[in-house]
Amino acid sequence: MANKERQSVLIIEDEEMNIRILGQILSREFSIDVATCGKDALVRAEQDVLPDLILLDVTMPDIDGYELCRQLSDNEKTRHIPIILITTEDQERQEAYGLSLGAVDYIVKPFSIPVLVARVRTHLQLKHQRDVLTDLTVHDALTGVYNRRKFDDCIASECRRACRNQTSLALIMIDVDHFKAYNDHYGHLAGDRCLQRVADCLLEHIQRSGDLLARYGGEEFVAVLPETDHHDATVLAQKLCDAVAALNIPHAGSSLGRITISEGVAAMVPDIDMPVSELVGAADSALYSAKEAGRNCVQVYVG
Repeated sequence: MANKERQSVLIIEDEEMNIRILGQILSREFSIDVATCGKDALVRAEQDVLPDLILLDVTMPDIDGYELCRQLSDNEKTRHIPIILITTEDQERQEAYGLSLGAVDYIVKPFSIPVLVARVRTHLQLKHQRDVLTDLTVHDALTGVYNRRKFDDCIASECRRACRNQTSLALIMIDVDHFKAYNDHYGHLAGDRCLQRVADCLLEHIQRSGDLLARYGGEEFVAVLPETDHHDATVLAQKLCDAVAALNIPHAGSSLGRITISEGVAAMVPDIDMPVSELVGAADSALYSAKEAGRNCVQVYVG
């Protein structure tokens, strides 16, 4: 499987015997994690490395399994994880209810182990295929970083999260200086290689799991930095500026003689009425100031 040797299964079950049986059988092929209550399950399902599939017992001691399924399906971070419900109720109405809440399958106890394993394999294979297709739709074909579509989705969700948690969300708008002149002088193939090297360089320094780098359009990139204030975002932006300059990519059309970048930084604690465009516009305004200041520098938006 892409980027993983084994796919992972989160078992949400409070009966020790069932945990032991499921764990022993499934651990032969998959990485296994276990949660014995709904609260613990919600925490585990939101970890940086998400499970590929969830086996959820409907009868849980704290949160009803159907309610837990609904919460996982409504959560933007976990909604794409397939959930197989396990229950003692062999009724069409209950099965239909579980599927309506977002589950992909429904298994009745006592279950056949070969059938359960076969269903787990099938849904994990489908999940892998969906992940591959999704990966193709959210990455920029030239540079390999995320594309504008992914950025738009990310900034919207991060704004909502920052608003809920009242934390600072930072944005860095990045522009490759005098790139049109570079293309005119060296040709578009060289321009493509240049953008690839710049993107790789930026990605090396944007390393936190929650951060995102995307190609905004043309020679522009953007970095989304959750839980980051003006100061920390500016420190990172300066590192990016220095790192790109240190690539020493020759540029006859620049006064510095090499490829450089200009950057605009903005950071805000969003409120419920703040549109995403306000943060994007602030970073873009700071980027314009960086260009006006002579390029190859970082400017910070002060509202």
